[in-house]
Amino acid sequence: MTDIIASNSLTLAPAKWEFSCDLEVDFQSDRKANIVCSSLAVDKELQPDKVKREMSVSDGKLSVHFEATEARFLRASFSAFVDVLTLATKTVEEFGQGMEL
Repeated sequence: MTDIIASNSLTLAPAKWEFSCDLEVDFQSDRKANIVCSSLAVDKELQPDKVKREMSVSDGKLSVHFEATEARFLRASFSAFVDVLTLATKTVEEFGQGMEL
């Protein structure tokens, strides 16, 4: 079972990137987390001047940090990312059964 933890916050820094959100998915395996991370890394943000996304893997967990200039851009980016994350996760869970990942 994959555990998903999401948090969001409004950063009051004077920087351009005022809105942020963090997502953590526990794959309980570095290998599975790296497969999903590598699969999702090829999809770059469509508006990099308005949204940026950073991903990392540690202790079997995929951590994703989003920052955006406006809440609506953050919501759209996060929502689209979760859609492809769900697909990648289901694919690893379905086809990774019985295989050494």
